[in-house]
Amino acid sequence: MGESDSLTLYTASFVDELTKAGVRDAVVSPGSRSTPMAMLMAEHPEINIHVIIDERSAGFFALGMAKMQQKPVALLCTSGTAAANYFPAVVEAFYSRVPLLVLTADRPHELRDVGAPQAIDQLHLFGRYAKWFADMAIPEQTAEMLHYGRTMAARAAGKAVSAPSGPVHLNFPFREPLIPDLDSENLWSSLNSRPRQVQVTAGSSMIAAEEVQRLSKVFTQEKKGLIICGEIHDAEFSHAVVQLSSDLNYPILADPLSNLRTGLHDKSSVIECYDAFMKDDYITEKLKPKVIIRFGAMPISKPLFQFLKRTADIQQIVVDRQGGWREPTLMASEMIECDETWLCRQLSKTVEIQNDRLWMEAWQNVNETSRELLTSAQDQGGELFEGNIYRELQHAIPSQCHVIAGNSMPIRDLDNYFLNTEKNITVFANRGANGIDGVVSTALGISAASDHPTFLVIGDLSFYHDMNGLLAAKMHKLNLTIILVNNDGGGIFSFLPQSKEEKHFETLFGTPSGLDFKHAADMYDGTYASPANWNDFRSSVAAAIDKKGLNIIEIRTNRHTRVKIHRELMNRVSQEIRENILK
Repeated sequence: MGESDSLTLYTASFVDELTKAGVRDAVVSPGSRSTPMAMLMAEHPEINIHVIIDERSAGFFALGMAKMQQKPVALLCTSGTAAANYFPAVVEAFYSRVPLLVLTADRPHELRDVGAPQAIDQLHLFGRYAKWFADMAIPEQTAEMLHYGRTMAARAAGKAVSAPSGPVHLNFPFREPLIPDLDSENLWSSLNSRPRQVQVTAGSSMIAAEEVQRLSKVFTQEKKGLIICGEIHDAEFSHAVVQLSSDLNYPILADPLSNLRTGLHDKSSVIECYDAFMKDDYITEKLKPKVIIRFGAMPISKPLFQFLKRTADIQQIVVDRQGGWREPTLMASEMIECDETWLCRQLSKTVEIQNDRLWMEAWQNVNETSRELLTSAQDQGGELFEGNIYRELQHAIPSQCHVIAGNSMPIRDLDNYFLNTEKNITVFANRGANGIDGVVSTALGISAASDHPTFLVIGDLSFYHDMNGLLAAKMHKLNLTIILVNNDGGGIFSFLPQSKEEKHFETLFGTPSGLDFKHAADMYDGTYASPANWNDFRSSVAAAIDKKGLNIIEIRTNRHTRVKIHRELMNRVSQEIRENILK
């Protein structure tokens, strides 16, 4: 057997074992050195190939697919700086616990550090942001090396989903010639006749029965408790935590990424407007709990974070199935590594049912008042108010769909104005590193991995950062409706202390671009609309749903006046609660 046979069998064994480990999608950035892996992935009948030309976009596209599927997606590129362009997506995957298999082709060892073209040091390229790294062996056709290739594939896929989930990096040195023999007799049939090389099973964390009983006593004895839910990906969690809330009469403060605000489960105890009224110290003091149990990631809300950080006298218990230490307040009294759904169910079996509803009703009354005021926000001066986008979008979108929020202002408006609904809307955002880059590509990756309509709400600067990503929609005929909130600059900075320094504010922070984004829609064969009012907006969303494909709906707003409207609305919420609810 020659070099081509060694290359073919070694790489094919690796690819085939990936499929046995459950990998079904590979995002490929075109290049030469990655030829053997790319061609054999394309040839394998159980792998779907998604070619994304720009590596930075490709990384976030794969991130979106893996986020949607909650299983590993392969990400392949050639050697050199191509791999470096994956770095932002790898960082996001690490912090948001998304399983990615980053496969980088490389020069063989004799061409490293000798001035060979397109050769950089790719060993541990992603540093601590890769959960695990391996510099793979040079391809050989021996039985031992074929077993090695398969074992490394299974190990990488298993490592990506083991707690905490995240990206792994395998580096493949390939010697020329790089063309595998796709005509090799029984290329896949002979491989598929083999049993799986190694089964890698990820476990689920539980705690001892004695610990469950101890926690049950804490919650049974304390009537004033809160349940706080951040981002969690478990379809069964909502029913389990709602039942626990009912048993204890503890309100649930539900971050939009917990997906507790959407769906058919009982939402009577789900408090979604807390960001609006927890800015007020008087209100938070009146509603101060004695114990808090928090599930999942830290919620988006800054007022909630600040409240948790300054209340050292509250017993705070953080539960996270994947371990780690997602507790930036530094105030938690307990960190419990345990499956959240399992623990809710166990606690529901052991706690004493609480019948006193005064505590729950106080939170519900405050929340209802906040909800009524938030839905009454009015546009001013003929300009559309950004806070009303989610109110209008919730009415316009179908009963089952996905909504992705860009970072900066869109995710904060989502937190404030995205209210409880029975629609089955799954909400996503890149809240690992909170960057504004790669969001378009992430949304397209989510769309590619789903049959349901997908909507992205994104600001103009974040959209500009990832306009390259729109090519994927054109090439792969993906369905995505983009709600482009164009306030011509960095709207979030108008809320920050920098906004008071007028001399350099626009140059350094406002950063208006003056771009006409209709041209982006034209370039990538998308449909464009710029509604002047909310009736036009609803019509544009309905037309986008019917048309499918890429749709860009640009809403022009004023980032200066929106600050005034938002703050006046929050003041009205506080005043109404102070004067009529918590007198």
